[in-house]
Amino acid sequence: SSGKSSVLESVVGKDFLPRGSGIVTRRPLVLQLHKIDEGREYAEFMHLPRKKFADFAAVRQEIADETDRETGRNKGISSVPIHLSIYSPHVVNLTLVDLPGLTKVAVDGQHEGIVQDIENMVRGFIEKPNCIILAISPANQDLATSDAIKISREVDPKGERTFGVLTKIDLMDKGTDASEILEGKSYKLNFPWIGVVNRSQADINKQVDMIAARKRENEYFANTPEYRHLASRMGSVHLGKVLSKHLETVIKSRIPGLQSLINKTIIELETELNRIGKPIAADTGGKLYTIMEICRTFDQIFKDHLDGIRPGGEKIYQVFDNQFPASLKRLQFDKHLSMDNVRKLITEADGYQPHLIAPEQGYRRLIESCLVSIRGPAEAAVDAVHGILKDLIQKSMSETMELKQYPTLKVELGSAAVDSLERMREESKKATLLLVDMEYGYLTVEFFRKLPQDAEKGGNPTHSLFDRYNDAYLRRIATTVLSYVNMVCGTLRNTIPKSVVYCQVREAKRSLLDHFFTELGKKEGKQLAALLNEDPAIMQRRTSLARRLELYRSAQTEIEAVAWER
Repeated sequence: SSGKSSVLESVVGKDFLPRGSGIVTRRPLVLQLHKIDEGREYAEFMHLPRKKFADFAAVRQEIADETDRETGRNKGISSVPIHLSIYSPHVVNLTLVDLPGLTKVAVDGQHEGIVQDIENMVRGFIEKPNCIILAISPANQDLATSDAIKISREVDPKGERTFGVLTKIDLMDKGTDASEILEGKSYKLNFPWIGVVNRSQADINKQVDMIAARKRENEYFANTPEYRHLASRMGSVHLGKVLSKHLETVIKSRIPGLQSLINKTIIELETELNRIGKPIAADTGGKLYTIMEICRTFDQIFKDHLDGIRPGGEKIYQVFDNQFPASLKRLQFDKHLSMDNVRKLITEADGYQPHLIAPEQGYRRLIESCLVSIRGPAEAAVDAVHGILKDLIQKSMSETMELKQYPTLKVELGSAAVDSLERMREESKKATLLLVDMEYGYLTVEFFRKLPQDAEKGGNPTHSLFDRYNDAYLRRIATTVLSYVNMVCGTLRNTIPKSVVYCQVREAKRSLLDHFFTELGKKEGKQLAALLNEDPAIMQRRTSLARRLELYRSAQTEIEAVAWER
């Protein structure tokens, strides 16, 4: 009840604020004054865009209604501000925030913590170093008890951003005056105190207009002996001009910092928008193009992993250099070439008639039984590479930022890529196992021709079936077979990786998405739109970011214009 609302109305020159006893201002009011060259005065609320208020009584009612909509009618408060812009030829360019007045006790209908809530709200605004504080105190009360001065001193102890305004000067007891305060003798601030004389309640009831009230205010200071020497810097008109000029000075001093902050924010917003991606095209061709571009981006990232531009492809080489050779070494050929097994296979291969020179069929069966076991490591190598490729697909999808925008497309694309890999794995497995089968399907004759022939160490037909060969001869057979099998393992160690790379890695690089693209070309507009079914949260986020970016770019342009004027 220090006259804050009256001061604001005097600066604006209009009756537009709710009045009454107790806490009338229950939400922050962000008031932006815009000086126009000519035309009719009007007001606009941010929560009612494109609606102009020419009747300021309606503005007052809307402030009250909007306050009740947020706080209810129980005299509660809210820190959510009301934004009001007033356009008039009779105002200065100025932005003010009207805050609830500090109070000491809660009235009926208010909770006990409202006193502290109001103080916290006020502090939330005035603690900011860029805030200019307009501390309004009534002259007919002891300045030492002024809550406005007290809290202003706490947040601005040097008074570098506090303007003191003294109201109700005309209501002081006879024989007292406020000249020492206005002269800065009793309480000094960096900026001179400004006294104002607001309209009385009787004036308000009589609907005395602002022009007449301002004239009466000027006459009061000019004709009162105690204030005559201060009249040039007293009054609400002077207050508005001083605040506008000071605000302009402060803003200009902050321009370099503001420009830096705005430029940084613009870069951050642009980066975020690029990360989220562009909005979806409306036409079918645009949708198809968008999907194809996203798929190509994913495909290139996948290839980069294989080619070493991104990590992951080296794991395939580790399969061929470590895992596959180690699995070959772990094959237990000695079990296949034990004395008992060699004797068994050799004699079984002879049938009813023992061999004459060398047990060829026995050799073949021993070699085949060893080489068949290589199929296991060969298949494991195919599966290991398949698993690595599958992991690289998942990694590439997570690194394709555009896919985060379209979860349905991500699922479809991932499924199609994995299906392609599965087909490639089957082809790779056939080709790889064919290499193994070929080795025991046709033996390298030259290897055996180079071996020394010793007919005397052949079997003795007079001995029993399982005793016709001596151990030395059987060991020689086992050694020969093992040498041949090791030779074949050396060959397969080189050829199987080639087969796997040709059938899986090379094919994945060449045609991973061919089938997906073929099916994509058959889809209609609605099906393409379903693939680009964007998360609503992302759409809302993009819209919000675009709006903020537009505002910051506008601010950047305006601030640069002001900077040039300097």
